[in-house]
Amino acid sequence: MATMTAMSSFAGAAVLPRGSSGGFGARSLPALGRRALVVKAQTEGPSAPPPNKPKASPSIWDAMAFSGPAPERINGRLAMVGFVTALAVEAGRGDGLLSQLGSGTGQAWFAYTVAVLSMASLVPLLQGESAEGRAGTIMNANAELWNGRFAMLGLVALAATEIITGAPFINV
Repeated sequence: MATMTAMSSFAGAAVLPRGSSGGFGARSLPALGRRALVVKAQTEGPSAPPPNKPKASPSIWDAMAFSGPAPERINGRLAMVGFVTALAVEAGRGDGLLSQLGSGTGQAWFAYTVAVLSMASLVPLLQGESAEGRAGTIMNANAELWNGRFAMLGLVALAATEIITGAPFINV
């Protein structure tokens, strides 16, 4: 009986009518009469599952792309820290958000915080980890994104309140 090796990657079966060769050298046998010859193709060797490869680490450009995993997450984390810090300074010293941004001390702390939080957020991403992989039941990646979005809106609201009223949000 003839076997088909030319179509080893074909996973189906070929049914050849009596007398046709199908172009691969398989012929129906005269002893079978009107029966058709069924030729099944099979890959060589047992099919083993592919080995588990570690996830490829994204480049800095992939992580920082507009639709990448880093920009919204980093901005949200910075906004959460900034919102709480702005309210704490307003409550403690009476300085509004705009006066905090105008002071030299505020700018230095802002630059330091941006650098530290950005690096702390980028390093795990560049190592191939994702925020979704570390999610728990209460603290998950989706909640972090929404908290960051609300903190961004909160900072805008603090600045708008100070501009409109001329006084900090928390009047001491």
